[in-house]
Amino acid sequence: MRTAVALSPHLDDAAFSCGGLLAMLRDAGWRTVVATIFTRSVIQPTGFALACQLDKGLDATVDYMALRRAEDAVACAALDAEPRWLDFAEAPHRGYDSAPALFGPIHDDVWRDISPAIAAILAELQPDLVLSPSGMGGHVDHRHVIRAALPLVPAAQHGFYRDTPYAIRNPHASLHVDMGGLVCAVVDIAAGLDRKIAASTAYGSQVGFQFGGAVPAGSALRQFAWAEGGTFPAETFYAPPGLVPGGVTRGSLERATL
Repeated sequence: MRTAVALSPHLDDAAFSCGGLLAMLRDAGWRTVVATIFTRSVIQPTGFALACQLDKGLDATVDYMALRRAEDAVACAALDAEPRWLDFAEAPHRGYDSAPALFGPIHDDVWRDISPAIAAILAELQPDLVLSPSGMGGHVDHRHVIRAALPLVPAAQHGFYRDTPYAIRNPHASLHVDMGGLVCAVVDIAAGLDRKIAASTAYGSQVGFQFGGAVPAGSALRQFAWAEGGTFPAETFYAPPGLVPGGVTRGSLERATL
């Protein structure tokens, strides 16, 4: 059995960004694992971290990350993928104290801590394909995952997904990976699109904030998939030639922003 691991910074990134491919890999007999890095519960959050919870309509007594882990379990079930939750705190709990700060300069080195945890998963699973964020949108947590993963994953097995919904908002946003040796691989996800949407809309605490609700989320993801493929619904990856199953090389690559 071949194995694919999707490294997801947060509890939703993999489903939003590459859920269609993950569903189709399972259909083809692959083992699929979604390893989410920043899932730690922080009891009695304060400041901006608390605001990130309140603006989702959740009061201060709710264990926000426990709720999100439960959503992720439902989402992964829709994709028939195995969830793995690593115990690291999201950026608002690490001193990033505003929305602009989440997309600004990095001022911590949590990548050093998450690197051994990712290495342990890779050593256990020995994946044939690892999918990481490409950093579209520039979120600090996504950039930390990229920095941790790059030296751990053999280049021949490492592909990068277009971070969604950032890619919806700006399809030509700068990337935070070096594009040397990679191609733009477009995968027809018609057979997995409905399951991707089912998985994505399982994140009830997020889809209202990100998309305006479950129905608009499904519509936006479906529309974006068709925009990616043109004549078919697609997901796009930056990867070595031939790595991503079903990937058809198309177009030129965006320039990297390192």
